[in-house]
Formats: sequence, C-alpha cells, structure tokens
Amino acid sequence: MGKIVGIDLGTTNSVVAVLEGGEPVVIPTAEGGRLCPSVVAFTKTDERLVGQTARRQAIVNPENTIFSIKRLMGRRYDDPEVEKARQILPYKIISGPAGDA
Repeated sequence: MGKIVGIDLGTTNSVVAVLEGGEPVVIPTAEGGRLCPSVVAFTKTDERLVGQTARRQAIVNPENTIFSIKRLMGRRYDDPEVEKARQILPYKIISGPAGDA
C-alpha cells in the first residue's frame, strides 16, 4: 500500500506530513523547517520553485510567483474579492471555462 500524506494548506505557510507507523511525521523543508511558505514560482527557463526558494526570488520575478492563492480558491472570476486581488497581485488571474478564478 502507498503512503498516506496529509497537507495543511495555509494562506501563508503549509505543512506536509506522512503517516508512518500510525503516526503523522512532518516532512521537513530543504532548509530543515516544518513550515513551507505557500509560494510557487516559475522561472524564465520553466523551472518550478516552491516554498522559501520561490519566495526569495519573488522580487525579481513577481509576475511568475504565485502566492495568496488560498484566498481565491472556490471563487468566481467576477467575485468582488477576486477583482480586488487582480488590482494588487503581480501575477495574472484569468477566468476558467466555468467562470471560476
């Protein structure tokens, strides 16, 4: 049987754990921490970055650094909160086929 993984997706930080011997064990980040910034980035060479690495490069690559996504999940593109986010977030928010953000 495969491993059971749990993800606590937070607006700012996330935690990932795996069930080992009936107990959850937090998977540490590359830096050894328990919390991983909820940030994903795509470089100009299509490399994917996550966590602290993605956060660090946001200043030079803001349009390809995705954060605060939890605030948008489940919302429609025309939702006032999404409209507000489109005004202030550096990355592009587009409408999905069903009108979702």
